[in-house]
Amino acid sequence: MPVLSYSYLAVLVPIFLLTDYLRYKPVLLLQSLSYIAVWLLLLFGDSLLHMQFMEFFYSLTMASRIAYSSYIFSLVRPAQYQRMAGYSRTAVLLGVFTSSVLGQLLVTVGRFSFTTLHYISLAFLTFSLVLTIFLKRPKRSLFFNRIKPAHGDASPSELDQMHPGPGQSTGKELSRTLLVGWWDCILVRMLRELGDSLRLPQLRLWSLWWIFNSAGYYLIVFYVHILWNVVDPTKDTTKVYNGGTDAASTLLGAITAFAAGFVKIRWALWAKLIIGGVTAVQGGLVYLMYSTSSIWLCYVAFVLFRGFYQFLVPIAIFQIASSLSKELCALVFGINTFLATVLKTIITLIVSDKRGLGLLVRSQFLVYFMYFMVLSIAYFLGAVLGILWHFRWGHHQPLPLAQELKSPLEEKATQVQSLQDGALSSLQPEATTLALEDSVWASGPVLKEQPEAKA
Repeated sequence: MPVLSYSYLAVLVPIFLLTDYLRYKPVLLLQSLSYIAVWLLLLFGDSLLHMQFMEFFYSLTMASRIAYSSYIFSLVRPAQYQRMAGYSRTAVLLGVFTSSVLGQLLVTVGRFSFTTLHYISLAFLTFSLVLTIFLKRPKRSLFFNRIKPAHGDASPSELDQMHPGPGQSTGKELSRTLLVGWWDCILVRMLRELGDSLRLPQLRLWSLWWIFNSAGYYLIVFYVHILWNVVDPTKDTTKVYNGGTDAASTLLGAITAFAAGFVKIRWALWAKLIIGGVTAVQGGLVYLMYSTSSIWLCYVAFVLFRGFYQFLVPIAIFQIASSLSKELCALVFGINTFLATVLKTIITLIVSDKRGLGLLVRSQFLVYFMYFMVLSIAYFLGAVLGILWHFRWGHHQPLPLAQELKSPLEEKATQVQSLQDGALSSLQPEATTLALEDSVWASGPVLKEQPEAKA
């Protein structure tokens, strides 16, 4: 039974809620401790139950990644989101690259045992725990740690109870108070924020990419080592280059992730086309892994597959984060990751679990190839429809020029200031029409679409 997939699904929502309630840092500490537990079980576990616990703790580390993403964006200004997404992703991938190269050299050249590698990894994880302890903890978060009213200020519901209006009974006021309390509760407020955020088209697109493509990506990553063992079932560990392949794939991913931080194109127009092209190429690489009998071709296909995915990840993070306030990022990232996990678990249950089809690993990769091709067709259709609509109805309205990204609160202040300026200028009769047009143009695009950079 794939304990990792099921336990990851079970702990993801609680970890997400704890991330906001505990303000990020405790969840980062939990991630470090869970990593240490994983390696302790690898070193000293000797039963199936121990390995199942190891997969459970590893699912905790995966679920806690949401705290890392949210914590990073809580420290920087919105104008730095794209570059910060590239930097943080590059740092993660370079860490994986370094560990993969070191592990491959120690096994192939130094002929170290896997047990020794586990001890080295445990030492690095202990050091990372020490670093986590010294991280700065934010004072506020979105839902559980908002700024409270000033001391002595009464809430509207309290004032209404003290001074009921004419013609209103105490029973009605009590019902109204309960309704206001329900409307402001944590869960309802989260759902309201989610509904508001889904109105942004770019946020919807990149969230869908995160859900569907991340599910396919992790299915490949989880089962590719089993496929490599089928393609080349050697017993000599010095001739196994899985670690080198992981190193090459993460290095390429780090390079593409870093480059993505500097890409400036009109994502509102070309995003679907680029996503569709990348997804189609990934589908072709999955088919190559399925059909080839050469382990080296399989290695190359996986390296390229991972590099294409890592190129789009920081762009997706930037597009999502720049559409939201800093605090709301955790909500959207958490929901996207949860839905991706649900989808991956459903596919795992149907395709690889013995209670489903129970397909062999090669047959699984054929299913994954068809999955990516269906996604690419859907993206291409959306891109064609979007481009046709733009050039038929929207060609006379140019996309906004590149400008500094602002948080939604700053954008709202800008809109209010623009409307106030328009109202003041309307005092001059000869400039009334022009002032109103300028105020609408200044506030409209900020609400509907995030600023895009020219190609």
